[in-house]
Amino acid sequence: MEGVHVDVLRKLVDGERALRTWLWVSLICNMGIIVTGAVVRLTGSGLGCPTWPRCTDDSYVPHEAYGIHGIIEFGNRLLTFVLVIAAVGAFAAAWRNRGRGSRLWWLTLAVGIGIPLQAIVGGITVLTGLDPAWVAPHLLLSIVLIVVCVWALRVGYGVPPTAVAPGARWLVIATFAASMLSIVVGTVVTGAGPHAGDASAVRNGADIETVARIHALTAWLVVALVIACVWLFQRTGHHRPARAARLTLLTVAFQGVVGYAQYFLGLPVGIVILHMVGLTVLTAAVSWLLVSTTRRTHAHQPGADDRPSLRAA
Repeated sequence: MEGVHVDVLRKLVDGERALRTWLWVSLICNMGIIVTGAVVRLTGSGLGCPTWPRCTDDSYVPHEAYGIHGIIEFGNRLLTFVLVIAAVGAFAAAWRNRGRGSRLWWLTLAVGIGIPLQAIVGGITVLTGLDPAWVAPHLLLSIVLIVVCVWALRVGYGVPPTAVAPGARWLVIATFAASMLSIVVGTVVTGAGPHAGDASAVRNGADIETVARIHALTAWLVVALVIACVWLFQRTGHHRPARAARLTLLTVAFQGVVGYAQYFLGLPVGIVILHMVGLTVLTAAVSWLLVSTTRRTHAHQPGADDRPSLRAA
């Protein structure tokens, strides 16, 4: 019987298909936890479990007195275990298929380490009464994990990055950096806004009109840079980066429309949640643009995207 169990476990992590499945599951889970975290905040359930690591001083599960808010917050905490399972599965699959090189299992290990770290930061946000100074890093760490998951997927699929001219590579890096800057400024807007996660939570004191305008400016900078990427890679015939740039442009456009809608409609909960969904997709898209290119160090024919090479990935 023990041998049967071992065989089943091996089948779950052996082979290219299993590896890619686990990598996708890990990415989707890390994207999903951002959205469920937003639901916690937008329903005012951030202190539904008022302490950490327990839900209350004497229980790991919420009491009935905490009502729906306790259930929502406790449910979000339970999702951490789903992320851990996905990370362990991805790491095990990377280890079992380590003939592809060590980079993949280092990346999956980084995700596995990042998840409990993210949970600890989440615990600190609760213990500090949802202080925006801790809420923002809680989100940003999830953003970092999405970036690493996308990198792992690129390696897992054995797609080597396309070599582009130094100027083009710097444009991609600038686009990624501007996107991350926009996300960071967005956390400042959130910290100044009305959806604190609990009625007693403090705000960061920033003027929301001012920081919202700054956030909009950073978003427009991202739009300009992504359009430049689309134009450049279409012109040079680099097909994979061009596709990645077009996908990023679509997600940026979606985020822009939703962002302006939530601003002018007074931050309705449904649209804010949609904006958080867009945030995760945008992060994944711009990360794919980043990892799908590399700086060219030798002569390269435009349009001659490198052939898949797991060792080179």
